[in-house]
Amino acid sequence: MKSLFKSFVRDESGATAIEYGLIAAGISVAIIMLVGQVGDELVNTFTEIKDGLTQ
Repeated sequence: MKSLFKSFVRDESGATAIEYGLIAAGISVAIIMLVGQVGDELVNTFTEIKDGLTQ
């Protein structure tokens, strides 16, 4: 039982999985923010084009 506990304490595979999960979450947040900014810029660009064509 003691050796099982020692091996459990030394096992870092779960920590690695959590780290990869946090990295993936950070990248996802960055992508979502980038897409939101690009989307806003596209809306503004197409609005300017529409306004230019209707004048």
